[in-house]
Amino acid sequence: MKVSFAEAFRFWLELGFISFGGPTGQIAIMHQELVERRRWISEGRFLHALNYCMLLPGPEATQLATYIGWMMHRTWGGIVAGGLFVLPSVFILIALSWIYLAYGDVPVLAGLFYGIKPAVVAIVLAAAHRIGSRALKNAWLWTIAAAAFIAIFAFHAPFPAIVIAAAIIGYFGGRFAPQYFAVGDGHRAAHGSFGPALIDDDTPTPAHARFSWAKLWGYAAAGVGIWIAAIGLLAAQFDWDGTLSQMGWFFTKAALVTFGGAYAVLPYVVQAAVEQYHWLTAPQMIDGLALGETTPGPLIMVVAFVGFIGAGVAGALVATFFTFLPSFIFIFMGAPFIETTHGDLRFTAPLTGITAAVVGVILNLAVFFAYHVLWPEGRSSPFDWASAVIGVAAFVALFRFKAGIIPVIAVCAALGLAARLLL
Repeated sequence: MKVSFAEAFRFWLELGFISFGGPTGQIAIMHQELVERRRWISEGRFLHALNYCMLLPGPEATQLATYIGWMMHRTWGGIVAGGLFVLPSVFILIALSWIYLAYGDVPVLAGLFYGIKPAVVAIVLAAAHRIGSRALKNAWLWTIAAAAFIAIFAFHAPFPAIVIAAAIIGYFGGRFAPQYFAVGDGHRAAHGSFGPALIDDDTPTPAHARFSWAKLWGYAAAGVGIWIAAIGLLAAQFDWDGTLSQMGWFFTKAALVTFGGAYAVLPYVVQAAVEQYHWLTAPQMIDGLALGETTPGPLIMVVAFVGFIGAGVAGALVATFFTFLPSFIFIFMGAPFIETTHGDLRFTAPLTGITAAVVGVILNLAVFFAYHVLWPEGRSSPFDWASAVIGVAAFVALFRFKAGIIPVIAVCAALGLAARLLL
């Protein structure tokens, strides 16, 4: 039974309002809803798309939504899926940014965020366990995951280097030890657990998703044309040196180097926005990051806060548009080719290696979040026992009792507010 465009529209809109927890939390929500509950797509096709999105610059969860929307309902399906994934967080961040500037410290919001942060740690840990339990099928893949964690945690290796190394290992592993890098058994297990999917492992690629050079260059030309028209309009209206024109140019560059998630590019954004352009101060940037971490949508949405502080609502919209435009172009250009590689071990083995490495990277992200939540002022600050209790409770609820992510976030937010009022 085919999913109607209207039904998909309602789901993507709902997802835009509940996509808390950063990329891993958002991917966990999509996996739970699309793979496990609704069965719109099989786990094999879901992971295949996710592996491609992990290779691209930009927010992988937004790109994954765009990819699945495109698979289901062509180009407009991808635009709607990716757009609705982002738009709610844009308007929420604009509203919160206005409150931030108008009223400064907001005790109620601070209390809610206090409870949400340890819940985010639990969500990331649960996502690492969920993805790892399905992706790490043998000692080779466990070793790749462990090496990725050590590389990024102990040696601060850049994420692109980890991805490239994992892909190389997967490529040669697929050639010389294919039994360890063929993921068919894992996908069959998932298929048996969740039942048949609308887009299943063996579902033929629909006509609109088949690769052709004409489609690739057509999407490339359309994307570049939209970018030139948008940046040209800003330059004509506000001059090239105007704030909005410079925001459009800068966030285009930032979008093209956003490998490895928002944290990989945030130092670049901070350096330019604070020190070069002076759109906001360093303390304001830290506050904006806190808002970005605790609102729905990708963490890179902190660019909307930067844009709002620098140039109001127009700045927020310009920053968002130029940050996310490349993501749509990359999906529409590359996804048809990626679909042709489904089931081909030459292409899937490197992606299997990448998936294993991503498990280690996700675990590192959980450690990073946990450190900043439990010792909010650094090592010299006292251990935050209230956050620890909330985080443990959230993890138990997610892992042991299979509670939904959104109810867990809501309860943790209420607990955080109560803790701030009582302590």
